[in-house]
Amino acid sequence: MKHYSNKVKKIVYGGDYNPEQWPEEIWPEDMRLLKGAGVDIVTLNVFSWAAIQPSEDEYDFSKLDKIMEMVRKNGLYVCLATSTGAHPAWMAKRHPDVLRTDFEGRKHKFGFRHNSCPNSPAYHKYSVRIAKKLAERYKDYDNIVAWHISNEYGGECYCENCEKAFRLWLKEKYGTLEALNRAWNTSFWGHTFYDWDEIVLPNALSEHFEYNRTVFQGITLDYRRFNSDSILNCYRMEYDAVKEITPEIPVTTNLMGFYPQLDYQKWGKYMDVISWDNYPTCDATPAQIAMTHDIMRGVGGGKPFLLMEQTPGVSNWHSFCALKRPGVMRLWSYQAVAHGADSVMFFQMRRSIGACEKYHSAVIDHVGNDKTRVYREVAALGRELEKLGEATLGAVTEAKAAIYFDWDNWWALNCTAGPSADLDYLGEVRNYYQALYELNIPIDFVGAEDELDHYQIVIAPLLYMTKPGYDEKIRRFVASGGTFVTTYFSGIVDEHDLVITGGYPGRLRDILGIWAEEIDALPPDRENAFTYRGQVYPARLLCDLIHPEGAESLGGYHKDFYAQMPAVTVNTFGKGRAYYVATRSNEAFYRAFLGDICKECGVEPLHDSVEGLEITVRENELGRYLFFLNHNENAVRTILKDDMMDILTNERYKSGAELEINSRDVKIMKYIR
Repeated sequence: MKHYSNKVKKIVYGGDYNPEQWPEEIWPEDMRLLKGAGVDIVTLNVFSWAAIQPSEDEYDFSKLDKIMEMVRKNGLYVCLATSTGAHPAWMAKRHPDVLRTDFEGRKHKFGFRHNSCPNSPAYHKYSVRIAKKLAERYKDYDNIVAWHISNEYGGECYCENCEKAFRLWLKEKYGTLEALNRAWNTSFWGHTFYDWDEIVLPNALSEHFEYNRTVFQGITLDYRRFNSDSILNCYRMEYDAVKEITPEIPVTTNLMGFYPQLDYQKWGKYMDVISWDNYPTCDATPAQIAMTHDIMRGVGGGKPFLLMEQTPGVSNWHSFCALKRPGVMRLWSYQAVAHGADSVMFFQMRRSIGACEKYHSAVIDHVGNDKTRVYREVAALGRELEKLGEATLGAVTEAKAAIYFDWDNWWALNCTAGPSADLDYLGEVRNYYQALYELNIPIDFVGAEDELDHYQIVIAPLLYMTKPGYDEKIRRFVASGGTFVTTYFSGIVDEHDLVITGGYPGRLRDILGIWAEEIDALPPDRENAFTYRGQVYPARLLCDLIHPEGAESLGGYHKDFYAQMPAVTVNTFGKGRAYYVATRSNEAFYRAFLGDICKECGVEPLHDSVEGLEITVRENELGRYLFFLNHNENAVRTILKDDMMDILTNERYKSGAELEINSRDVKIMKYIR
């Protein structure tokens, strides 16, 4: 089975442990309580840089040595962090180049957390050095199952070092100023550059009048690519440092789902195992959480996937910090497993007593015993995971439907000047994901570099940017028999955010068989309507005014001067079909529309739909498993279509049997062959 470490034989269970915040007398009791909860892995050393390195050339590993030895004696695995997520105060004082400059042009002082400039020579020097020293010191510990580089990379910097590095990045990308001027269309507003040193970072002091509103989208787009690459370079330097000494230990860093500032599809190439931190708001829907798991699985291109952090109870930074209701922690933990995770891990093991996370829950609460509801729920799940063993390790989800997602496209849409301030890439992706989720259709996320051959349906909502060669990839996919779906405001610009002339949707025009002549933006309080297969649905946000060029209209608008113009079209192209949805609509439309497409393509749902019942599939050489996750506050029932066994209870069911799933309960059903 393909999973992240040959040292583990079950879903690892545990999370962040910060014993350096506590007197050593407490540590043995922590070990007892953690083992009593079924914990078998701890993430150590996430924020210990200042404790380990009190000055430039002084290191003190004595406390970490004690922690590492105690954990090993207690039979726990370690995910060992490099501690570089927050630099020490002495570094900020003696090497101020590590301090970031923000979007407004303000140079920050020491404090907060994500406060290291990604292009600081001092940060590069000291972060790589401590990573290497940690690898050298602990290389012989056979219970280290992963390296955890830094912590939740993020943010931006606009300092002089970054500006200089940006110019070098641009030289490498474009080669000449002539090529750069063409890509940025600098003839507009007299922006032509004649020397690389004339280029400044795009922020509130230069091109921007709001964070996502800029007069030169091409410059901002390249800066966001550069910033993501700069931070990735910090990760890669530490990756190389630990890999040189411990090549057999997988390396990861904790990602943050649909995080807007880092191109995780590029990051995924340089991670041995994908990991992420799941902290949904209390009003997040199950589909929204599932979608984030799936994008994290997707950025790895098939690599193993770990749930690195979640809260066992309450988060502390939301505006309203609601408790996780009984059963929700277990339900959401299994939801991660259902979408591909080979771990269930928490932040944190013991609840802090001070600073901004003192009210963030933990396995061991402030009371310090095993009597809390949260501890009991954690311990119960620990026992279940022990019983589950290696059953689902390395199991994959085979999907026939994929959704295209691209960070460059997201950045470009966020900064575009028109046609609507309410354009929402993530929201439009969610509309299509939600419909497939409710239909129980497994979904992959793909990027521009991923192959499409093994999918039957590819959906690319708001494909505003058509990258070089991607239209040809879609053309081959459809011509070979695939079904392609895209939406309003697609095919508009190239990779530099320059409009592709010759008529919208640009390079997709022949595939879709349409010409979009104009785009009407509707304010939030206005909508049109259209008919699709005899039903009327709302038309919102944007309405593309399209002319068929071989495509068939599946329904037209109802009113305004473009009444009767097509709102939904389909075009036969080679052996396949390409659909265009010229407006934004509602949940009922997306479910009906995608339900029809799945039937036409022979993409079968995993199981009959039951409201609030999430159903996913994973498969490995040990078996094929259906996960039933009941997000309702009431029990639900469904009829099984195959002989199956509940692997948590060993209860067997015949085909046609009724399966009852209690409120917030989970059933993991293995097909009996």
